[in-house]
Amino acid sequence: MFNKTRADQKNLKIADESASESRKQVSGLRSLDSEYLDIRDSIPTGLKLVREYEEARERILKVLRGTREDWDSYRWQLKNRVSDVEVLKGIIHLSENEIREIEVTGRQYRWSVSPHYLSLMDPEDSNCPIRLQAIPSIKEYMGEPGLDYPMNVDKQLYPPLVARLYPDRLIIKLTNMCSMFCRHCQRKRDIDSRDVIHPMSRIQEAIDYVRENDEVRDVLLTGGDALALSDDQLDYILTELGNISHVEIKRLGSRMPCVMPQRITPELCEILSKHDPVYLNTQFNHPREVTVEAQRAVDMLTRSGVVVRDQTVLLKRINDDPHVMKKLMQELLKIKVAPYYLFDCKKVDGIRHFGVPLDVGLNIIKKMRGFTSGMAVPTFIKHVPDARGKVPIYPRNQYGPVFEDTE
Repeated sequence: MFNKTRADQKNLKIADESASESRKQVSGLRSLDSEYLDIRDSIPTGLKLVREYEEARERILKVLRGTREDWDSYRWQLKNRVSDVEVLKGIIHLSENEIREIEVTGRQYRWSVSPHYLSLMDPEDSNCPIRLQAIPSIKEYMGEPGLDYPMNVDKQLYPPLVARLYPDRLIIKLTNMCSMFCRHCQRKRDIDSRDVIHPMSRIQEAIDYVRENDEVRDVLLTGGDALALSDDQLDYILTELGNISHVEIKRLGSRMPCVMPQRITPELCEILSKHDPVYLNTQFNHPREVTVEAQRAVDMLTRSGVVVRDQTVLLKRINDDPHVMKKLMQELLKIKVAPYYLFDCKKVDGIRHFGVPLDVGLNIIKKMRGFTSGMAVPTFIKHVPDARGKVPIYPRNQYGPVFEDTE
């Protein structure tokens, strides 16, 4: 009995020492990321701002004279996009200087904001990351000139709606319509002053081009925003592409799951489920955008077999902070959106003021790799004018070549 007790005591001592060592290891691991852990709960996220967004929705409905039923209708959301400064100042606070900037900038670059996206804005803070993405600024036409066109595409080689950089895939631009005209949009000079969905005859030319080139296995439908088309139009185009034997996958480019999630309806999802496999590339740029409504929309898409991936743009004063970016990617995984790309903002006319040095993006990736799930770490991408499309770049000594910023 005595020997057994001594053995038990010895085992207990070993267990205590092991537990103590384990606690030290856990403490050590926690200390590696203590800077983020100390502030993560203070980063505003859409999933936690439900009450604030509900109050904003009621305020906007009052201004736009809509009902709760209207709010849930994507047709109402599209019809009631705000593009008038007099309406806008009834929803968010605008200084006289901001009003002048919107009026002047709006003469050069089109703007409009969906009611849903307006509800995500801080109505008092002009530096709100949602406002910075949606409200025109004088910075859009001041400063150094940018590139004329972001991609090296010889348009004369292809039908008017086709853009092609790669041997096995291409883009068909269906429309210039968007549910919101983002201030950082690389194509903002091509938006025009009115919504246009290209005639089906032009779209058919693009589809016929795909049919005639059997190396094309991947087609991206975009615009504008691919989901600006009606359900019937999308069904027809996806059916036509599905009937081409060498087309293996169809992709949709749309920011609507973020800026107007009401567009994701049971009817749309039923159509998309017929055209498997379908991928939807969307764009979230700040944790405030990851809302309950976005979560519901993505859930409907994924249950229909659609793979949803995110392509974030690195933007000054919006997400150029490692902690904000990490929180964004973690929030996206919570709603089943897979982080895919982090784009360096192109140096195009009208958006240069959103750009940050490459070191900022490289530091973000460095502070994420090994400190969060690998699934949460996007590939950092730079568009190089003389290269063929996207070039992945990595922090020094991490997983790949070093890209030196010589600009």
